[in-house]
Amino acid sequence: MADIAILLAAAFVAGALNAVAGGGSFLTLPALVLTGVPPVLANATGTVALLPGYAAGAWGFKDDMASPPGLSMKAVVALALTGGALGAALLLFTPDATFRKIVPWLLLAATAMFAFGPQLRAWASRRNGSGAGSPSAMKAALGMLAVSIYGGYFNGGLGILLLALLGLLGQTNLHAMNGTKNLVSALLTAIAVAIYAAGGVVQWKQALIMMVAATLGGYLGARVARKIPPSWLRGGIVATGLVMAALFF
Repeated sequence: MADIAILLAAAFVAGALNAVAGGGSFLTLPALVLTGVPPVLANATGTVALLPGYAAGAWGFKDDMASPPGLSMKAVVALALTGGALGAALLLFTPDATFRKIVPWLLLAATAMFAFGPQLRAWASRRNGSGAGSPSAMKAALGMLAVSIYGGYFNGGLGILLLALLGLLGQTNLHAMNGTKNLVSALLTAIAVAIYAAGGVVQWKQALIMMVAATLGGYLGARVARKIPPSWLRGGIVATGLVMAALFF
């Protein structure tokens, strides 16, 4: 019973955290390892458990969801699916030690981009003389594809990277950004989950238990986040990114 309680609590908070800022895997992975699941299986199982939470979070932000400047929602969906598949395939051929070395630097860069997103957009606007300061459609597509590949490769910190990207693309409404972030996360994670399942590395008993709690946490987290002042939400997201980077270091 103690193991079940740990998994339920971790999945609920992780689902809520993913709906708002990302980083839920930092709760599900250690919880699974603590209850006796080997690390590699824990990583796959935790990803499966958080998938419905991503979907629930996207549904919670459905009234605010909007595609970023330069991309249609159809393009966002296609890029998320393609990138997720490429990233999951790439993971099968990359040593874990190599990726562990670059993860904290990626998280620091993404957190900095999100924190200084408004200043970067203002600088871009002054430089190109346009009012929006948004990248071209090609650059926006490449950015979305790159982050989706990362998400299919390793789910940790995906939310921070997506929020950073959406900010640089010119999106300013944090609730719309969170809705798009959760939609992209759900799509690319679904591809990764299919590959994990085909490889037989999912502990389905634990995954199903955690799915229920993660789904509830994802939906409630999204609804609560819509009532939080944007400045507070931005500060919380930056703090989450810094904490995750420190943990990886």
